[in-house]
Amino acid sequence: MDRVNIIHRPIGEVGLWFSGEEAGYVFIVSDRNVRRWADRTGIKAKGILEIDALEDYKSFGTVVDICRWLMEMGADRNSILVGIGGGVTTDITGFAASVYKRGIRFAFVPTTLLSQVDAAIGGKNGVNLDSFKNMIGVIRQPDAVFICPEPLDTLPYTQIISGAAELLKTFIIDNSKGLYGKAVETLSRIREAGGKLDGYSGILGELISEAAAIKAGIAGRDPFERDERRLLNLGHTFGHAIEKESGESVPHGNAVAMGIILAARLAENTGLAEKGLTERLEADFKACGIPTGCPFEIGRLTEAMRKDKKAEGGLVHFVLPFKVGHVETRSLSPDDVTRLLQE
Repeated sequence: MDRVNIIHRPIGEVGLWFSGEEAGYVFIVSDRNVRRWADRTGIKAKGILEIDALEDYKSFGTVVDICRWLMEMGADRNSILVGIGGGVTTDITGFAASVYKRGIRFAFVPTTLLSQVDAAIGGKNGVNLDSFKNMIGVIRQPDAVFICPEPLDTLPYTQIISGAAELLKTFIIDNSKGLYGKAVETLSRIREAGGKLDGYSGILGELISEAAAIKAGIAGRDPFERDERRLLNLGHTFGHAIEKESGESVPHGNAVAMGIILAARLAENTGLAEKGLTERLEADFKACGIPTGCPFEIGRLTEAMRKDKKAEGGLVHFVLPFKVGHVETRSLSPDDVTRLLQE
């Protein structure tokens, strides 16, 4: 599968990429809260559909609504659908484009740190089934993902923190360029500056670019998650269970951070991780302002892990960090995981 075309440019220059789309139509699906960024892209769209980008609306019903809108607007198979917003928006948009008329082209303009480093990269597009995350979906790459710096400057600090966890996760998986320490230092300084990106936008942009490239490379080599791509789920099996138990009140990035700490503790308790890894990661995350303490007893997470979409034959593929830059998968039963973490 081809690697996604990641394009770094100012928001006002995004529309230039679409200037040769005379043969079809360009349509935009935008998070209602970031419509101003859709207007600033310069994309000459035939139509813009605003959606409420909330987990409650990340459903097949919303996908049907988008497809119905495309049909009413006269979108044909030469059309291209552009998703502008965070991870919920890009997931829904990519799925709708993948099934409308058996598949039309699509592109993303992610507007959150979380979506720039993770959700919009890799080709996974899907929606939730009841309270279980991303249970219905496809793997299909967008034509392009535009990484624009301007939206990040307007994000509340809570959203920066949520994205920061996924940024660090990427460098825990692949620290070949030694960027984990640089990311911790940069995020710590942003926290000390009260969450302001002034003076740090350039460094953060470089880290985002590197993290996006790492994820795109892994996804390109293993698009259907047969082997290497499973590593990208570091923290997610625990994280998704935490999100479900919290009724989605724990933000995704925070849940992943808590999941990474639990995964590190599990790796240490099984003798696989270097001694002190959990303590080091907890200290680094806290320095960056990222919460690390799981609000639930591990036993409460067991049932949700059983129903995780990655569960096979009663076993779940857990991604365990052995040290920064080295993670591996292990298939374990949720009951064994619960026992090991209660020791």
